[in-house]
Amino acid sequence: MTPGCGLTVILPAYNEAESLTELVPELVAVLRRLSLGGQAYEILVIDDGSTDDTVARVTALCAIYPDLKLLSLRRNFGKSAALATGFTASRGRSVITMDADLQDDPAEIPQLLAELEHGLDLVSGWKRTRHDPITKTLPSLLFNRVTSHLTGIRLHDFNCGLKAYRREVVESISLYGEMHRYIPVLAHAEGFRVGEREVRHRARRFGRSKFGSARFVNGFLDLFEVMFLAGGRRTPLHVFGRLGAWLLALGGGINVYMLFVWIAEGRLRVRPLLLFGVILVILGIQFISMGLLAELIHAPQMRRRSYPLRLQVPAGPTTEAPVEGGEGRV
Repeated sequence: MTPGCGLTVILPAYNEAESLTELVPELVAVLRRLSLGGQAYEILVIDDGSTDDTVARVTALCAIYPDLKLLSLRRNFGKSAALATGFTASRGRSVITMDADLQDDPAEIPQLLAELEHGLDLVSGWKRTRHDPITKTLPSLLFNRVTSHLTGIRLHDFNCGLKAYRREVVESISLYGEMHRYIPVLAHAEGFRVGEREVRHRARRFGRSKFGSARFVNGFLDLFEVMFLAGGRRTPLHVFGRLGAWLLALGGGINVYMLFVWIAEGRLRVRPLLLFGVILVILGIQFISMGLLAELIHAPQMRRRSYPLRLQVPAGPTTEAPVEGGEGRV
């Protein structure tokens, strides 16, 4: 990290030319009023393959605001890819992410940073009052309740674009696909302290939402993956092996019972219960085999993994400690 950079603001943008023209000056005005202990700030606009005038307008703004930078992806890769690009390029001790559609209010940034100073590692915004159509608010309400229930993380708004992070968080989580919806879950799984703060939400003034109906299916499928990732110490063999062991035990018990029936009656008859027991045994073996294969793929990655530290005494230049081959947290 370049010394002297106190804050990075990341704006993933896809066809938001009109919004960025107004958002950047508003954001700069807020950041200039912030006290960052003498450290500078930077604004990173991550253009996610826009087809409008986003690149041209932001390029013009870069000539006006020296702390503004543009990173333009070659095509539309999605919000997770844009955020991952911003995390990698960021230099700030603290990082703010916000949507580029003017619906997130830059005036909320000081309050989010204050929550970091009070001990949280990630602060997620909570849009209690949303200015969106019911086709967005109702699915979002359902998504947040299901995610909160299944992951055990009590947040009202997992997918709010306005978030504040300590630098250790953005260096520790990996985003791909459409995992941006579950950033608080991924951070919590790494041992970071996650909280939320109510933020103001503004009505969209330009353009339209870039997320279609496919987000429902994708979000549902990603939830299964993030539940596995949030398991912490559970490896693929533990997840699939436990399910396979239960199926194998149940099917084996049924088949043992049918063996005694065979002995008692003196002849073996094909019954539905016998077929059910055989199917359970086959499924159990398949799940255990699946867990073993997944373990062979997963194990080398775990051996190379680094785990985030909360404290190092005496202080050192690194925030992570490599752990070879173990599962336990540092």
